Amino acid sequence: MAGQVAGSVHGLTAGVARMYKLLPDGRRQVIGFALPGDFLGTVPSDRYSFSADAIGSVSLCHLSREAFAQFIEQRPQFLIRINEFAARELMLAQEQMLLLGRRTAEEKVASFLVGWRQRLAHIRNGPQILALPMSRQDIADYLGLTIETVSRTLTRFERQKMLIIVSGGVRLLDPARVAAVAAARKIRRK
Repeated sequence: MAGQVAGSVHGLTAGVARMYKLLPDGRRQVIGFALPGDFLGTVPSDRYSFSADAIGSVSLCHLSREAFAQFIEQRPQFLIRINEFAARELMLAQEQMLLLGRRTAEEKVASFLVGWRQRLAHIRNGPQILALPMSRQDIADYLGLTIETVSRTLTRFERQKMLIIVSGGVRLLDPARVAAVAAARKIRRK
């Protein structure tokens, strides 16, 4: 939980975790989704800066901050992995700022789908079905949209034959068109 003493580091080994902050007025801002191989709690401060909870079943490797520091000291090559993780988190944060600021609802949803597909590709080989274990409300809270806007946008993408909504996710029929919407550019239909 945000604000708690940051005494542990957690490595996600299976499942998906939702990371979020609660705003002073009680609204929730989802700031990201952790996948296997991601770390939670690697903050430079004494307190956690965000909250995290499981979406479905998860497995974690739990280490005290001291044990984590010793682990890294004994394996300097692991610092490369931590550096890559930190750089990716910074890149995702920068992309999230752009998403929340200057993008249309269609661009936001398309960007989410493209980014999620890229992240899943690192842990699975070419998923036919793009699993979306998070709720549409989670996606809306991540993108700064309403759940209705996310649902309408996915339905519009389905009508435009870019995807098919399936149980537990979507199947991308035209990944190039989805990527073009995410990049805010038009491509010619075949």
